[in-house]
Amino acid sequence: MSFLDVLYFIVPSAIFYAAPLILVAIGGVFSEKSGVVNIGLEGLMVIGAFVGILFNLLFADTFGGATPWLALVAAMLAALLLSLLHAVASISFRADQVVSGVAINLLAAALSIYLVKSIFGKGQTDFITERFSRYNVPFLSDIPVIGPLLFKSVYNTSFFAIAVAFVAWFVIYKTPFGLRLRAVGEHPMAADTMGINVTRMRYVAVMISGALAGIGGAIYSQTITNDFGHATINGQGFMALAAMIFGKWHPLGAMGAALFFGFAQSLSIVGSRIPYISEIPNVFLLILPYVLTIIALAGFIGRANAPLANGKPYIKGQR
Repeated sequence: MSFLDVLYFIVPSAIFYAAPLILVAIGGVFSEKSGVVNIGLEGLMVIGAFVGILFNLLFADTFGGATPWLALVAAMLAALLLSLLHAVASISFRADQVVSGVAINLLAAALSIYLVKSIFGKGQTDFITERFSRYNVPFLSDIPVIGPLLFKSVYNTSFFAIAVAFVAWFVIYKTPFGLRLRAVGEHPMAADTMGINVTRMRYVAVMISGALAGIGGAIYSQTITNDFGHATINGQGFMALAAMIFGKWHPLGAMGAALFFGFAQSLSIVGSRIPYISEIPNVFLLILPYVLTIIALAGFIGRANAPLANGKPYIKGQR
């Protein structure tokens, strides 16, 4: 297997594994740009993964090939509603945002596993029959070198995640909404004096965060695992959080960092089929994504500047 063949094998796989992380990381960007820390991305991803699989299993016969896409909508709504708990606690009641996020993680994991056992009578759901399918992009897949790397045997969800990253960049940096969002995250009192409703902007940002995390979870469960159990989402939300920090709270930076973590995750799955890498003990490949997450956080969290008001509840009239 030549070096180019290895790239043809690993790059599409890396993009495939990165797609859910991109969406969840960008969800985190929206929340933290508004000044609300969202440690609950893991829990929001869990509830999205569960609802996505449940919807798919219940309505596959009704909606056919459209089921996986509609499952994304159901997962988005479920995670959005759950994110409202975090918004109420951290914005309205001014609770500690980290504690609130951890509570969301614990609640989502416990609730989803309880519902799985109640509905299916076992620790995991059945496997879905309606899945996102791979395909070759017409014309583009025939381009030498680039075609097999980026446009052959791909999922629509990968293009969707990348498109969301660029849309998020445009919204945050090129629109009035994005300007208000950044204002309440950097200096909420100044934004308030300019007539911007800080509370409303933060609620909207947290709900966007929940919606994107739910979609990311549903994409993960419907493309990678095809069922839901206690280990379906196992740290991916924290990887997305690390990608957000590694990417310096910028949508395109978060996408790049998520692609890096997706590459590490794909190596842990397909590395046994790649020359030389296959000689590395499998346990090292399995822990690689988590080790890189720790290294990224340890090495960059002190150098990356978060929004100035991030994690600080806003009390009208107080500096």
